[in-house]
Amino acid sequence: MTRALWQKIEQAIKQRILILDGAMGTMLQAYKFSEEQFRGEEYSNWSSPLKGNNDLLNLTQPQAVRAVHDDFLRAGADLIETNTFNASSISQADYGLQDHGAKIAEAGAKIAREIADVWTAKTPDKPRAVLGALGPLSKTLSLSPKVEDPGYREVDFDHVVQAYKVQILAMFEHIDALLIETVFDTLNAKAAIFAALEVFEQRGQELPLLISGTITDKSGRTLSGQTTEAFWQSIAHAKPFAVGLNCALGAEDLRPYVQALAKVADTYILAYPNAGLPNAFGEYDETPHEMCEHMVPWAEAGFVNILGGCCGSTPDHIEQLAEQTAGHPARTVPDIAPALRLAGLEPFVLGASS
Repeated sequence: MTRALWQKIEQAIKQRILILDGAMGTMLQAYKFSEEQFRGEEYSNWSSPLKGNNDLLNLTQPQAVRAVHDDFLRAGADLIETNTFNASSISQADYGLQDHGAKIAEAGAKIAREIADVWTAKTPDKPRAVLGALGPLSKTLSLSPKVEDPGYREVDFDHVVQAYKVQILAMFEHIDALLIETVFDTLNAKAAIFAALEVFEQRGQELPLLISGTITDKSGRTLSGQTTEAFWQSIAHAKPFAVGLNCALGAEDLRPYVQALAKVADTYILAYPNAGLPNAFGEYDETPHEMCEHMVPWAEAGFVNILGGCCGSTPDHIEQLAEQTAGHPARTVPDIAPALRLAGLEPFVLGASS
């Protein structure tokens, strides 16, 4: 990470809408790798099935991960996410690879850094930055996995902090910023924020933070029950470079929640919806044209700063999004009146001037 590169990103976001990449998982699934290909030589004798562990491909099929990054950068992405959504000890424990999370995370960050630097050299007027992706984990701090025991938790706060801390440290030298994404449990996100701050103190260097929540359905709430505004007020103390929403919904359904966030957040707004809702086979049918029909009006209305795609979005989706939002002014960060702002499931504001 170079401060000079991120300074160029900071300059660019004041002038135009920046483009985030699309769905790494969707693109890797298109390769239809076999169990043996997921394992590679290093994990050929692993005792647990590894097929479906897309993050492991950073080690066993790195050329495929690099090719996906390359395709999204060619499509016009300014920002790419490392293939590390599940590269934590907690999530990798599902495959018996809890001790390999840091290795997987570091490999993913190195791959993204390498190809981003290649494209920055090709287009120095359009620098390409790497976001270290921190997924929501396979275990949650706010919800019990046992219906009969609502107080039960599989992990505690310190455990989650440590898992995120190890992952961040593994990526730190190779990324430009951190993206805490697909947040369905705000307490998990707060653990990730705490871990990031500890790493920054330990390393004597801060990285920009981007945070993206997930509205799970048309109720307009996260899985742990918060409204969009309450989610923002719960994580605003982290002073993120950008805050936004991704996944779960397509652009048509996500719009009102992105708009709501834009009204209350005094930072840049990020949005990367799915390519529609999944069909009966779990696949996404929304075409690049259809996705852009929903998202270009967001740019025209001026309430977003960074746009990309989540599940189902391909380089074609990102290319059309980049082309059709070019020239539209980015959202101006508003001045929000000082007030006491609290949040449980709902936001509470005391003392804001009218």
